[in-house]
Amino acid sequence: MRYSAAFLDRDGTIIRDRGYPDDPSRVELLPGVEVALALLNARAIPVVVVTNQSGIGRGLYEEEDFWNVEREMERRLAVRGCAVDDVRFCPHDPGREPPCACRKPGLALYQEVAEARGIRLSEALFVGDRLHDVLPALEVGGTGILLHSGGAGSEESVPEGVLRADDLREAVRMALDLDRRETDGPPERRDSGEGGDE
Repeated sequence: MRYSAAFLDRDGTIIRDRGYPDDPSRVELLPGVEVALALLNARAIPVVVVTNQSGIGRGLYEEEDFWNVEREMERRLAVRGCAVDDVRFCPHDPGREPPCACRKPGLALYQEVAEARGIRLSEALFVGDRLHDVLPALEVGGTGILLHSGGAGSEESVPEGVLRADDLREAVRMALDLDRRETDGPPERRDSGEGGDE
């Protein structure tokens, strides 16, 4: 099985989390991000950024500020020879009533991308530094990897089925290795006729 898409969180996963991100001059790619994205790009796995941006709904910055930060991130990635394919964000205040369906871990943004791009969510990879980034994987049957790079990295109650990695580079390598093993199956055992240690 080849992953149908890689859904990645942004702040704390691709760029350093500096609170409410409204200043493109403060964009900093996290170590190894370009390696992770290059691996996905080389395999033609769509890279989709899905991010909660409640600062917009709280009135702390504008949607234009979000896009300025996003464009700077993508510029820095392009300089390093890698790219994202799509970006979706929830601008809503989590305290709004009624609550929206697009704020992670809600599935609305993922379903929107899946419909637009013909992606099977059950075959997708979900990576982020908060539990709400990876809980959708459990909902749809995908692969979820929680990073230690964010505040949730040390949370004790991580649901069964969610994998752990230090950063995005390790997460992508882990996911590709897992996919390779599932596709190829276990290595064939050959009996040399000699005694072993087993």
